[in-house]
Amino acid sequence: MTFLSPERLWLLGLLPLLAAAYTLLQLRRRQYAVRFTNLALLSQVAPKRPGWRRHVAAVLFLAMIALMMFGFARPATSVKVPRDRATIMVAVDVSLSMMARDVSPSRLDAAKAAAKKFIGDLPGRFNVGVVAFAGNANLVAAPSADRDAAIASLDQLVLAKRTAIGEAVFTSLQAVRSFDSEARQDPPPAHIVLLSDGDNTTGRTVQEAIDASRVAHIPVSTIAFGTPYGTVDIEGETTSVSVNKETLKTLSDSTEGKAYEAADAGQLDDVYRNIGSSLGFKIEHRDVAARYTGIALLFAFAAGGVSLAWFSRLP
Repeated sequence: MTFLSPERLWLLGLLPLLAAAYTLLQLRRRQYAVRFTNLALLSQVAPKRPGWRRHVAAVLFLAMIALMMFGFARPATSVKVPRDRATIMVAVDVSLSMMARDVSPSRLDAAKAAAKKFIGDLPGRFNVGVVAFAGNANLVAAPSADRDAAIASLDQLVLAKRTAIGEAVFTSLQAVRSFDSEARQDPPPAHIVLLSDGDNTTGRTVQEAIDASRVAHIPVSTIAFGTPYGTVDIEGETTSVSVNKETLKTLSDSTEGKAYEAADAGQLDDVYRNIGSSLGFKIEHRDVAARYTGIALLFAFAAGGVSLAWFSRLP
């Protein structure tokens, strides 16, 4: 739970003072009663003490005050609200290292299959776009609700040299800004999901991409895909293509996204499933002060009720 006006919680500091004042009054009443040295006369003046019952109304009253103070600070709960115009950009690495077969049947084929399932399982209100990146980045499917077009674009991916992670982020951001006529002034809530197995080797830097994502308030979640044992044959030479997790983690952590790792197709499916379940909603804080006010009223009625029933007066 959070409070929309937490500065008002200082009022709770008055409760101990009220409790102390009540205790002091009770002690003074007891001292006054002790002045009657004639016990027989005392029993006639106060033949029967109410005992613990006289404190019930006071306790209920203090509880009511505490609840009202909590309500005055505007307590709020976090709720998940569906995103309107939500746009997901799926960026897929198509550099030559993605033809490594440490993941069956290959990194690229497994990535395409998982991305297709991810796109197909997204809520219908989502708009999805696809970016492919190697030496540069290309928008292969503009963001829209057309799932078939997005999925079909994945079948057209072609491997190429180098890896431009920064350019992939910039191309995704541009696609979001061009989503509709309102996007320039009122961009839709968006999230970039970027899958790669390598480092940024060309184009704008990852730091530049981080800065641009922060300005646009668009997080980038990354998936480091592959194992440390991947190799590819390029022009007759076998080259090791281990996954660079640090670069991707820096990108996601710095843009308030999440960093994932997947070493096989099954893990990749799990990653996409986790991402899909978290992107469909935004967290909002809803004021629940009325709830505390209502409970405070119940305590007030209870305090009045017991006081009338036991002492024939209101507290």
